[in-house]
Amino acid sequence: MATSVTDLSKSKHLQAQAPLQEQDLLHEIDMLRKRRNAVILAHNYQIPQIQDIADFVGDSLGLSQQAAKTKADIIVFCGVHFMAETASILAPAKRVLIPDLQAGCSLAASIDADQLRQWKAEHPGAVVVSYVNTSAEVKAESDYCCTSGNALKIVQSIPEDKEILFLPDVFLGSWVQKITGRKNMHIWMGECHVHSCIPPQRIEEKMQEYPKAELLIHPECGCLTPYLDHAARNNSVLKVTSTEGMIKQAQASKANEFVVATEVGILHRLKKDNPEKTFYPIDDEMSCKFMKMITVQKLYDSLLNDQFVVTVSPEIASRAKLAIDRMVSIY
Repeated sequence: MATSVTDLSKSKHLQAQAPLQEQDLLHEIDMLRKRRNAVILAHNYQIPQIQDIADFVGDSLGLSQQAAKTKADIIVFCGVHFMAETASILAPAKRVLIPDLQAGCSLAASIDADQLRQWKAEHPGAVVVSYVNTSAEVKAESDYCCTSGNALKIVQSIPEDKEILFLPDVFLGSWVQKITGRKNMHIWMGECHVHSCIPPQRIEEKMQEYPKAELLIHPECGCLTPYLDHAARNNSVLKVTSTEGMIKQAQASKANEFVVATEVGILHRLKKDNPEKTFYPIDDEMSCKFMKMITVQKLYDSLLNDQFVVTVSPEIASRAKLAIDRMVSIY
């Protein structure tokens, strides 16, 4: 049952009188989520405290799927803005909250709907494949959405004679193009500010430091495409996969050590799920400032004060949902 206005006012008064310590905040969050029939979703890159209190932890697609099937009245999305938008599109009857409105995404910001419409006009008849890291307006202009986990399958499902516009991540697109051999694929020059900063030599240095480790690398990484040829020549133990794919690979692999090339937040879940294995970040500084904006205090404030609500207009949502549904069907 949702908390009444009276209950919320009392909670606000207590908060004003005595700021809560983190452990007390976590307790209050647990109470609030039960009273308000809320579900807390957290991305793999969130801080450990947020991951630990969440009802579900995963990648953007997995969390959106949880949002679509939840029986909760309120969805608190601890991630970045485009993820909350996707949850709102898939669960239009739910109230979707994000604890910090400034939690954006440098990759999603690299293209807007006007730019995509202009690009489409330059390539009439092309099939538009948009990475899920895009705004709802961009998704509404797309034929398919994809994740890093199914981008290959999406592109392979499109007839070979069809021209493809792939956006916005240049590194994911280049990897897909290299693996599929697709010649008629145009790639937008966007990038994630976290994944683009690791040079190929950093991988080589790390793998020399831990020669028995298996390399888990996200396809958004700028170091990926040039490293593929090196890996093939040297028979490197390399797994290119999404964040959720990393979780599954670490559990299934016989390796005991892993070098992880993605945002450092995922190390918490990897270690938690595999306490007997060791994980090394490719770089300790590989951290997303947007993902780290959400704190325990902000999560508490979001549940307490019903902030901040994320909505998508029905017209945009209905068009975007077509591309998202295709993504889900080819996962």
